[in-house]
Amino acid sequence: MRRVVSLYLPTWPTDRIRRRTGEPPRDEPLVTVHTVGSRRAVRAACAAAQAAGLHVGMVLAQAQALVPNLHVVEATPDEDEASLRELARWAIGYSPVVAPDPPDGLWIDIAGVAHLFGGEEELLADLTSRLGRQGIASKAAVADAPGAAWAVARYGSGGVVPTGRTADAVATLSIRALRMAADKLGALHRLGIERIGQLAAMPRAPLVRRFGRDVALRLDQAMGHAFEPITPLIPREAPTAAIAFAEPIGRLDDLKSVVLRLAKDLCRQLERRGEGVRRLDLLCQRVDQKSACLRVGTARANRDAVHLARLFDERLQAIDPGFGIEEIVLVASKVEPLTETQVQVHGLSDEVAMEADIGPLVDRLGARIGMRKVYRLAPVQSLVPERMARRIPALAPPTGSIWPENLPRPTRLLDPPEPVVATALLPDHPPRFFIWRKVKHTVAKADGPERIAPEWWNGDKGSAARDYYRVETMQGGRFWIFRDAPTAEGGRWWMHGFFS
Repeated sequence: MRRVVSLYLPTWPTDRIRRRTGEPPRDEPLVTVHTVGSRRAVRAACAAAQAAGLHVGMVLAQAQALVPNLHVVEATPDEDEASLRELARWAIGYSPVVAPDPPDGLWIDIAGVAHLFGGEEELLADLTSRLGRQGIASKAAVADAPGAAWAVARYGSGGVVPTGRTADAVATLSIRALRMAADKLGALHRLGIERIGQLAAMPRAPLVRRFGRDVALRLDQAMGHAFEPITPLIPREAPTAAIAFAEPIGRLDDLKSVVLRLAKDLCRQLERRGEGVRRLDLLCQRVDQKSACLRVGTARANRDAVHLARLFDERLQAIDPGFGIEEIVLVASKVEPLTETQVQVHGLSDEVAMEADIGPLVDRLGARIGMRKVYRLAPVQSLVPERMARRIPALAPPTGSIWPENLPRPTRLLDPPEPVVATALLPDHPPRFFIWRKVKHTVAKADGPERIAPEWWNGDKGSAARDYYRVETMQGGRFWIFRDAPTAEGGRWWMHGFFS
């Protein structure tokens, strides 16, 4: 199933200027201008300028009369488009199929890769938040068809359009969301047609005779009835192996054989460059111009062709060949330096030998469930339980930190801690019994308290200290519970973990 993101950058030219020069501040209006006939007009306006009433197409003299302190910069459309292509190269980190959508957008086909980011909503949130931290305003939508995503991103609320609900999502939007010429929009407005749903309800034959086939095509693209291809951007410097077929192929065995052949070709290129693969994209072009893509990653730089081809084996079944695949491209979209080393397993330490053995396993697991879900825990120098570990890549080098050997901690922590009802004889005594998840536990043995104070240097200012107890119940359960620093009335009790 195709799923396409339309990324809309409403103030791209002005955001690009601010990122390049650092001026003016974001709260000061900025516009770019160009010459239209014999007059100077606004080509792009930042958010502050739009809030002041300026808009694209406004005469510069009128804009300066409305905003006396207006910052004016000459428009450079060629530079804007070149920078948009650079942004598209950056967006390849989200999907192999990315294409610029000048003058203010990108296409990203995320079919088959959204799960690597936790889902479509999480992918959109990560994409827009990262752009926001770089000072780039953005809005994004994902739908089954590029035209629908484009319409919802620019004239709707953005977000995720559920699969199969494309027509409902665009029916209430303005007909300006159909990417039609101004003269066609004017003719439709004169007929009183303001919404896409109204246009879709018209009989098709009279619609084509009166307004032309391009209007019907744009309507079909927005409703998801007509296929709209996206030509992916492939960086020139990226190592690439491609093969075109005189006769289309579609059998799974044939696909596996071709992938292995391309992987060997790609690895020979990488060997000459002294590099290894960290991210590999497979692009399949069907005879009907529809494309399918797969992405895999490696835990560390690798150029073992057999291993790399095997990462695609299980996922090749998800590719629908349709009437046949006429071209396959394998792209190393992320590489790292990799020099040849001679390894003698018998002379390695246990730790290095383990990494050498589990590297392929980590790659296979990452190809199946996503690299973000394959990790290990590294110790952090902190006494606060929630901060004592952090996730790092499965094959990352040792961090240098170690856990104290004489600091007993449970094998499982609850995040967040769950409240319990407990009774203690005195404020600093362990509980005699407690109720957790509607079950009463009588304490047989207890050890504590262990006072853990908040770390003010990590933003814990105002947090309460905790008194932890290791308790064993009559039923044999061993728990780690704590109480907020006791007051005259006593503190609240919490369940935080379990001992094996």
